[in-house]
Amino acid sequence: MPPISFALAHTLPELILAVGALVLLMLGAFRAGRTDWIISELAIGLLGVALITLFFPLQGVAIVWDGAFIDDAFARFMKALALIGALVSILLSREYMAREKIDQFEFPVLIVLATLGMLMLISAQSLIALYLGLELMSLALYVVAAFHRDNIRASEAGLKYFVLGALSSGMLLYGCSLIYGFAGTVSFTGIAEALRGDVSIGVVFGLVFVLAGLAFKMSLAPFHMWTPDVYEGAPTPVTAFFASAPKMAAVAIMLRIIITAFPGITTQWQQIIVFVSILSMAIGSFAAIGQTNLKRLMAYSSIGHMGFAMVGLVAGTELGVRGVLIYMAIYLAMTLGTFAAILSMRVGDRYVETIDDLKGLGRNNGWMAFFLAMMMFSLAGIPPLAGFFAKWYVFLAAIQGGFYWLSVIGVLMSVVSTFYYLRIVKVIYFDEPAAAFSPVNREVTGVLVLSSLAILLFWVYPSPIVNAASAAAKSLF
Repeated sequence: MPPISFALAHTLPELILAVGALVLLMLGAFRAGRTDWIISELAIGLLGVALITLFFPLQGVAIVWDGAFIDDAFARFMKALALIGALVSILLSREYMAREKIDQFEFPVLIVLATLGMLMLISAQSLIALYLGLELMSLALYVVAAFHRDNIRASEAGLKYFVLGALSSGMLLYGCSLIYGFAGTVSFTGIAEALRGDVSIGVVFGLVFVLAGLAFKMSLAPFHMWTPDVYEGAPTPVTAFFASAPKMAAVAIMLRIIITAFPGITTQWQQIIVFVSILSMAIGSFAAIGQTNLKRLMAYSSIGHMGFAMVGLVAGTELGVRGVLIYMAIYLAMTLGTFAAILSMRVGDRYVETIDDLKGLGRNNGWMAFFLAMMMFSLAGIPPLAGFFAKWYVFLAAIQGGFYWLSVIGVLMSVVSTFYYLRIVKVIYFDEPAAAFSPVNREVTGVLVLSSLAILLFWVYPSPIVNAASAAAKSLF
């Protein structure tokens, strides 16, 4: 067994967030109402420090805490994405929460606790660690969804997410019980060893339930039913958080459990992933066409993009995992940039909610129109923006894995989704102008500019993301 100092060194980001969340909670409780802005600043600092520790030169793969926790290049890559998503979400929330008069100190603390659950989930190496990380993340997210408690839509969103989330957690726990019963161990590597040769139908049933529970967290169809209502009802910064960081953790643990624990039943899990991938791409592409609310449209966009990401996983190869990781990194930049644009537009005290609010933005605010249009083109997958390369990497992996027809379906669904993204561009540049928007703060503008640069310049210098994703995929195998 490795020494305690070794284990602590490889769980340093989690320790920073755990201790920091307790300190922030005590600080907010004892000085309620006087330290809200300090709590947000300290939460951003905590997440930033945890992000920096991921780049400490710790070599190789470390499995600690009695085999329940793993620290490798894959975990560090996905943790970096989750931390960036959480950090930016708090930055985007500060002005919005103050204007809506819901800037209580509990919000950044809940974000930190949810992020702690995500990091634990990403590094889970056993079914018990998986469930603990998932529940820590989910319990904080339930409260965050209904944080605007005086708003009936937010309360409804939180209640829907809680009820359906509890159902998905029960399904996942039942699947874990079945897998443990047939494999005799909760360790992912132990499950892989136990399932060599003939596999019982009970294991396949268990895997179906586990993947269903994880698909719920990723908003994959047919487990997407909560997503449009929660995205629309929750405060916009909360929606930005839901659309970014938790998806990184859910995708990471799905990749890890499939590749690490079930390499012997590839044919069985490929059928499941193919089904949810096609259904998610179709629902995300067609259901968004009739939407008029921006956040609801982004919900269906998220469903579709998770379906596209799963195309890479179907191959079950290192190249496929690399494609998924690159896709998630680019998706994170596109999503945060889009929500930064939405939060940048306000008429008086009212934030943009509908597509019609964007009418004539090109004549009222040329730079904002340019940034938002670029986000839409990238989400649609139009070259040379980063969104095109995200889809190119996952389609390439599927083709090399022999799934030509799945790539063709993906391309067709991508063409369909282009319609509603370009409709927003049409409203921005060709409709009669609506009311001009108020000035925005520097934090939101900074997020928007950085996201736009990442999307615009990926084709010029993709090697940092591609190399990091390649190293992460290699460590998983």
